[in-house]
Amino acid sequence: MKRKQIEVGGQAVIEGVMMRGPQNLATAIRRKDKSIEIKKTRFISKTKQNKFLGLPIVRGFVSLIEMMIIGIGTLNFSASRAELDWEDEKPKKNKKEKSKFRTKFEEVTSYIFAFGLAFLLFAFLPYQISEWMNLGKENIYFNLFAGSIRIIFFVLYVWIISKMKDVNRIFEYHGAEHKSVFAYEANSDLDADSVQKFTTFHPRCGTSFIFFVLLISILIFSIIDTIFAYFFGAPNVILRLAYHLMFMPFISGISYEVLKLSGKNIKHPLVKLMTAPGLALQRITTQPPDNEQIEVAVIAMKCALDLDISEYENITFIDKESEKVS
Repeated sequence: MKRKQIEVGGQAVIEGVMMRGPQNLATAIRRKDKSIEIKKTRFISKTKQNKFLGLPIVRGFVSLIEMMIIGIGTLNFSASRAELDWEDEKPKKNKKEKSKFRTKFEEVTSYIFAFGLAFLLFAFLPYQISEWMNLGKENIYFNLFAGSIRIIFFVLYVWIISKMKDVNRIFEYHGAEHKSVFAYEANSDLDADSVQKFTTFHPRCGTSFIFFVLLISILIFSIIDTIFAYFFGAPNVILRLAYHLMFMPFISGISYEVLKLSGKNIKHPLVKLMTAPGLALQRITTQPPDNEQIEVAVIAMKCALDLDISEYENITFIDKESEKVS
């Protein structure tokens, strides 16, 4: 029997997968003892609740903010479950209880460092290098050069972190997420053997979205800089960076619409060309998963879509408030 197709997507986390359906978020985590823990939360996007926030381009930026918040929260949840397994492996005499303040402080510090590093690598340095190349007055060349550096830095960053064992493990779950979504969209059986037949390269992936942002920003920033220079003269690095950041919501909104459109016209030659860079990068960001990882992704997807999971064993649900097994 053919299933009613509902748009679903997600992200890989530490030893698990988060899936997002129209009304639910579901995260499935594989614990060290091979059991699977699930955290399911009711969630309806603001773009579905507010007409203005659901307008084209606006909905893209809103969706990006929502996914950033959801993504950070889900990663924190998966890290907390993984930490329980790591603590269990330590000798009892080495176990130390962390205070909530210390845990929160470490969490906030790590995010500040991560955002600071991202700002340095993908925002400030590309502009500063372009300025050193004396391209400040050549708006099109400046943005082409800065954009190219930004893309190179991004690809190098992804390639470097892919060499880390824990990150590569997340990329395997990323592959499991893509295979599961493809199987669902193809109306295939959702057992591990059937899902394994599908590719790990999905055109609607966040990787493709990032590439759209990087490429579209080159065009938009070139236009903005040309207009700015006409009225006020060539800007310095800090000023250029400041007003470029102001236009990022607009660029992310356009990128979202392009991604959404490409997902519906994937066989079109132009769409294939546009999605090629993102799909190429997925050779790094997705890795072939094993059957256990696919099982986790399928369970997360079924929970997000309110489908039956009674066939699976050794599953527990996590209470949303206390994050204790219920």
